[in-house]
Amino acid sequence: MPKRIRAANFRKSSIRARVEQVFPHRKNRFGLFIRTIGLPRTEAKLTLADIACNMTRLIFHERRAATG
Repeated sequence: MPKRIRAANFRKSSIRARVEQVFPHRKNRFGLFIRTIGLPRTEAKLTLADIACNMTRLIFHERRAATG
């Protein structure tokens, strides 16, 4: 592999690692399995999963602030 491609992959991999940590949580916690026809349905399913994830995070932080 050429040096410049290896360097570009190295820069991109750190960003990918941070972004992709969210997906296993969604998949395990919310049973997220996308098998729909059409982009609008897929976007709707991901949006609902995002809302559910954000609500659980909000509850966690609210409880933490109440006890701390």
